[in-house]
Amino acid sequence: VQLQASGGGLVQAGTSLRLSCTASGRTFSTNLMAWFRQAPGKEREIVAAVWWSGGRTIYADSVKDRFYISRDKARNTMYLQMTRLKPEDTAVYYCASTLKHYYSDSEEAYDAWGQGTQVTVSS
Repeated sequence: VQLQASGGGLVQAGTSLRLSCTASGRTFSTNLMAWFRQAPGKEREIVAAVWWSGGRTIYADSVKDRFYISRDKARNTMYLQMTRLKPEDTAVYYCASTLKHYYSDSEEAYDAWGQGTQVTVSS
């Protein structure tokens, strides 16, 4: 599976932004997809995940009720709608996928990665 992330940019605090991640290749083998982010000087952390088949979602506490993950199976695309953005959301955002059926917040559990898209939130 190849993943292509897009949609990052420079925005002001309190506004919204939508990231997209389009999958190509052996997309039928994807079971779980996720968004991670990595801020300068910090480790990569999971933001949200969605099961490709059923659409169930999981969120990190830091983004719950502000970020919304979804997927469009017909377009092989996953989205991250980010609302009420804060300066601490500034990071490079990566999409990832895995064959595993169970949720994991560990990078090692994910088989394929997109190239990352920069999100910068100014105060």
